[in-house]
Amino acid sequence: MIAFVRGRVAALTLSSAVVEVGGVGLELMCTPGTLATLRPGQEATVPTSMVVREDSLTLFGFVDDDEKACFELVQTASGVGPKLAQAMLAVLSPDALRAAVAAEDVKTLTRVPGIGQKGAQRIILELRDRIGAPVGSGRATGAPAAAAPWRDQVLQGLVGLGWSGKEAEKAVESVADRAGESPDVASLLRAALQALSKA
Repeated sequence: MIAFVRGRVAALTLSSAVVEVGGVGLELMCTPGTLATLRPGQEATVPTSMVVREDSLTLFGFVDDDEKACFELVQTASGVGPKLAQAMLAVLSPDALRAAVAAEDVKTLTRVPGIGQKGAQRIILELRDRIGAPVGSGRATGAPAAAAPWRDQVLQGLVGLGWSGKEAEKAVESVADRAGESPDVASLLRAALQALSKA
């Protein structure tokens, strides 16, 4: 298995990063929060998890090993595949996820597109004894982005998670007042997703 990749970031798309390793461009599927920490042309080391299917090999990239471990653990719950696991980490940080499972907070888990009431209850039941307590690292899940690009990144993240362009734009507007001078893209994306789940 490929535990991490290190190389030059060749390109960023709405949902993935291409990292050049030894002359080969590896595409890593990433959350918007992870993508916000990467810059084209710069060297990066990205923890990865490889998902093998009959018809595909997919590499998922993460901001750190904690996020990777959470991604792999939540997939052990029935009904949770890699796409849903990634959506969970796009909406909730690893600590927020642990806290929600520990507190049996169904409402927080149902903020994730694709998780309903029953799915959230099943995830809690299957993971609560294994996911552990929040580690309280207090790290930001996304690096601050320049003032203008955060809007695009949040918008693209929402569209990538299945919302329409119109819904995404509305949600971006609703969180614009929280951006400040150095916006945290991951936090703004989570706030936008919360706004959408209430709508």
